[in-house]
Amino acid sequence: MKIAMVGSGYVGLVSGACFADFGHDVVCIDKDASKIERLREGIMPIYEPGLDALVDSNARAGRLTFTTDLAEGIEGAGAIFIAVGTPSRRGDGHADLSFVHAVAREVGESLVNDAVVVTKSTVPVGTGDEVERILLESAAVRDRGLKVAVVSNPEFLREGAAIGDFKRPDRIVIGAEDDFGRDVMREVYRPLFLNESPILFVGRRTSELIKYAANAFLATKITFINEIADLCEKVGANVQDVARGIGMDNRIGSKFLHAGPGYGGSCFPKDTLALLKTAEDYDSPTRIVEAVVKVNDSRKRAMGRKVVDALGGLDAARGKRVAMLGLTFKPNTDDMRDSPAIAVAQTLADAGVEIAAYDPEGMEIAAPLMPEVEMKDDPYAAIEGADAVVIVTEWNVFRALDLNRVKQLANAPVLVDLRNIYKPSDMREAGFEYTSVGRE
Repeated sequence: MKIAMVGSGYVGLVSGACFADFGHDVVCIDKDASKIERLREGIMPIYEPGLDALVDSNARAGRLTFTTDLAEGIEGAGAIFIAVGTPSRRGDGHADLSFVHAVAREVGESLVNDAVVVTKSTVPVGTGDEVERILLESAAVRDRGLKVAVVSNPEFLREGAAIGDFKRPDRIVIGAEDDFGRDVMREVYRPLFLNESPILFVGRRTSELIKYAANAFLATKITFINEIADLCEKVGANVQDVARGIGMDNRIGSKFLHAGPGYGGSCFPKDTLALLKTAEDYDSPTRIVEAVVKVNDSRKRAMGRKVVDALGGLDAARGKRVAMLGLTFKPNTDDMRDSPAIAVAQTLADAGVEIAAYDPEGMEIAAPLMPEVEMKDDPYAAIEGADAVVIVTEWNVFRALDLNRVKQLANAPVLVDLRNIYKPSDMREAGFEYTSVGRE
């Protein structure tokens, strides 16, 4: 089947490359001519492990092509995926659907064959209804008598593990209102039948809500264990042992119970806000999610204050130097969106602290977001002359630091571990003043 993927960002590019790898004929479409040109040259617009090789192999095989011409790209496509951004709208925090609606209008004007239009972007409940209205009212679709179905197919990709998530998914959610939409989507995902990947067919509005509900629940788990971590520090308990103890309960599960500086990234912050706005619009407030958003926002600056405390407090911290290890919101990505590191750095800068930082992939994107931070070429260059070292993102390269070298380079053996990757007993035995999250 020919598949058109409108939008060649994170979701569109990963999904398009994986569909091509399944044997489909995929065209990735984007209005950014420079991005399309770079993709044709094999230059990825994002960092995702394994993506460059996947794109290269399928492009060379002729199954994956790139274009800026939407009309050309969708011609003959049985499924047209909309995978454009839905950022938080300024003013009210709701999802900005202007890009989705613009694509729907252009598809409606350009379509010349029967097709299923699939919203892959994360969109609020009811977006599919509006996309359908736009398509059916377009002159091209109306006058040509084409059969068009609008389907919701949310993505559940983790940055840093997206290819594996796409090829071996926990589930595939498809929201369709007619047999035409369901039949085409079965054909799209037929290669995954061999993996016995569960496909859940639901209504379109239900599918749209599943994505928001899933992300809000995961954000809640993160925020819950972070609050428990704070309590552990007060009562002398160990949050990692608490997490293991509750995670062994199958009703709870162990994932997303890792205490840290709060969630960030492209999904959780904007999706929880969008869910809140949707709930408000329908007069059905989600108080738990509202609390999660507030607690997470506060937590990021609280982690900055934890570093200030490790420096001896506000008065003592002024003029001192901190090395930040890790800037992206999680490892194995260059995504800086809503990263806790931004708030930590700002808190330190507000306290008069000088900051040096190193991140394996995120520094180019981070630099304009954090002008007060001096970027370094490796972790030890950042550590040199530091009065405290803080681990913000748990990249593998930080898991086995040469502790003797750290002590030699730093002004003081002070380490604040916001990801709990070291054992407190080991660090204190090594001569460090060690602070972590939710542990003594």
